[in-house]
Amino acid sequence: MSQNFHYGKDQLTARKALDIAEGRVRGVLLPEVMDRVRQSYGHVQAIVKEHRTVYGINTGFGPLCDTKISEEDTRALQYNILQSHSVGVGNPIPETISRLMLVTKVQALAQGFSGVAPDTLERIVWHIDKGITPLVPEKGSVGASGDLAPLSHLFLPLIGLGEVWRKGQRMPAAEALQLEGKEPVVLGPKEGLALINGTQFILSFAVSAVARMHNILEAADLAGALSLEGLMGTYKPFDPRLHAIRPYAGNQLVAHRLNTLLSGSGIMAAHMDCGRVQDPYSLRCMPQVHGASRTAWKHLEELTSIELNAVTDNPIIFAADDTISGGNFHGQPMALPLDYATLASAEIGNISDRRCYMMIEGRFGLPKLLIEDAGLNSGFMIPQYTTAALVTENKTLCFPASADSVPTSLGQEDHVSMGSISGRKLHQVIGNVEYILAIELLYAAQAVDFRRPLKSTPVLEALHAYTREKVTFAKKDRIFANDIAALHTIIADGSFVATATAAAKANGIDLNGPYNDTFRLS
Repeated sequence: MSQNFHYGKDQLTARKALDIAEGRVRGVLLPEVMDRVRQSYGHVQAIVKEHRTVYGINTGFGPLCDTKISEEDTRALQYNILQSHSVGVGNPIPETISRLMLVTKVQALAQGFSGVAPDTLERIVWHIDKGITPLVPEKGSVGASGDLAPLSHLFLPLIGLGEVWRKGQRMPAAEALQLEGKEPVVLGPKEGLALINGTQFILSFAVSAVARMHNILEAADLAGALSLEGLMGTYKPFDPRLHAIRPYAGNQLVAHRLNTLLSGSGIMAAHMDCGRVQDPYSLRCMPQVHGASRTAWKHLEELTSIELNAVTDNPIIFAADDTISGGNFHGQPMALPLDYATLASAEIGNISDRRCYMMIEGRFGLPKLLIEDAGLNSGFMIPQYTTAALVTENKTLCFPASADSVPTSLGQEDHVSMGSISGRKLHQVIGNVEYILAIELLYAAQAVDFRRPLKSTPVLEALHAYTREKVTFAKKDRIFANDIAALHTIIADGSFVATATAAAKANGIDLNGPYNDTFRLS
């Protein structure tokens, strides 16, 4: 780790949050931040001693908000809420997402409006630094009063309950604490509520999705350019003059990338006078379709950046005599852009599938099913069945979870965001698109091989060569699932995009031009 991030002081971004969660950057608590946390903690102590009635400190929760809790029971109340609200079901979320939840919760609590004890905040940071990650079930949050169920599971280990991952092993939290020589934290008034009120489950899925979606958008332009070369399409629809008169920044970025990727291609030069008037939409309209999805990504990235540095607790403690019980925990501000991003990601898969279909039709000089001896060999007929299945699955996942609301908490929480479901669905869709793009790459590489000895541009040739390191040209049928798996790996892990970036840099090519800052993953 060559740098530190200062919780509660520095601005957190999606990339920084991932860097901390994945151990590349260390998050630290500065003395000035801890002074602010300590002051907020003191406000809560004063509220209890002075018997002021403040929600969640000396009252029950939700519909029990009018039930007074005695001073001696305020601590027990916090333990009870962690246990009673731990009702998650389903498989554990990925460990990285759990760690992102810890990181984003520390950033929120370190603002000094939640009343948690400094020792509690330091223990959460200890979990991050030591890689002792709480196990959180994937289902159970309605994304309204915060992500109550998943956050309860996340913080059970603080009091010696629940489960964790430690050095790759799943174990009871009590056992992990014992192995580390740590005692459970003693929670004070308000702390349990502060820990479980917030949008950190929704937010952590959004952070991860911002990175994953950015990768598939980059990969889609690259795979689309290779497909266009294999299909001997034209790059004229990517002329910047065309997009200057309909100046959506996402469209202009994609047009610039495609124009740059294809400029100077020997394949392109070989068919400049072929007589084709125009290409089908899945080639010609890549700037409009990919670009619209870029716009959706930008919207998600901007709102995620706001949420990463927000306080989503309730009640908010400004002073001992100045508290507000509001609704900053409500997930609606993230639920809507997550659903928008889900649709935008699905569209990348839809148009990619159409390019796949076009490459096996036997048009534009390519052999039917992309194989020379079709009949004896089925060739690349069936991988497109998989893209068809995946795009249809994505369509079923595009119903916006945020369009629904089921009242909870005996009607006290009568409108909920369902943003937790939005976040999980987005990742399912992105995962499917990664496979769709892998199949498009499989087809595009085969199609380009039929154009030899013609050559494309330096970046696209580098991508073709990298693809051929993973899968060979198919002369006859084989188990194409193995090829798909190999190419899925390089799409999903970002190495396909990284190869293009390196090739562009080596050849002095600027793929993103003036739009780099607008659409950079920060």
